[in-house]
Amino acid sequence: MHNLNILIVEGNNPKDSEVFIKAAKASCSENLKNIVLKLEPRSNIKIINPANDNETKEALKNMNQYNGIIFTGGAMRLNDMTDEIKKHINFAIDCFKYNNKILAICWGLQVCSTAAGGKVAPGKNGAHIGIATDVEINENGKKNPIYKNKKPKFNTPAFNFDEVVELPKGATLLASDKVNNNMGVYFKSGNSEIWGLQYHPDYEYWQMINLSNARIGRMIANNYFKDEETFKKHIDFIKSEEKNLDFINKTHEIRNWLDIIIN
Repeated sequence: MHNLNILIVEGNNPKDSEVFIKAAKASCSENLKNIVLKLEPRSNIKIINPANDNETKEALKNMNQYNGIIFTGGAMRLNDMTDEIKKHINFAIDCFKYNNKILAICWGLQVCSTAAGGKVAPGKNGAHIGIATDVEINENGKKNPIYKNKKPKFNTPAFNFDEVVELPKGATLLASDKVNNNMGVYFKSGNSEIWGLQYHPDYEYWQMINLSNARIGRMIANNYFKDEETFKKHIDFIKSEEKNLDFINKTHEIRNWLDIIIN
């Protein structure tokens, strides 16, 4: 066990966090905090939200004290480009000025990719609703420390309507599936190294099911599902996968990132 100082960057605004807390029993940042503490119990974790100017100012002032930064998932849509979203992007740009090792999950990947010059758009092949199937690690991914000991093909909790359609310059693609090509990536920006995942090693399927149920009306209205019966069949499929979810394999990326910042 190690005494790590980790900064977790919350990806939701307070309103969306309420939905996550109700459905998943924790905000995105608290959920990630719980996983990190399970893997490295002696970690010191600070949580901030980029929408809060005082919190970001304080974090940047003390940036050199952190061993690593995690940008969490979230429910905002990058191309809405609200003032709040701009604050998330600008905070990522500021983080890149420092010698940071960053884990960027789902929304976090989209924010960090945009901050580094990439582009995000609605998924061309649909969305991940609670699950991503047959995510495959490519040859570059097999050589990258983020996927050490990970099964080369896996199913995983995932929830995203948008995807990174243009990677930052010099980025390396590590993993893909039939919905999103850029499921796992690695890139450098400024003085930082970023490992990005378009899925959730930090969530369980029951949490994904609850989040899906909370959004059923919107997803049917937007034609992600034809009707409630089709949606229910999808939820039943996720439930069938729950028994196959291996905590160790599911969280290898977080464990491996912690090993990277330890070493």
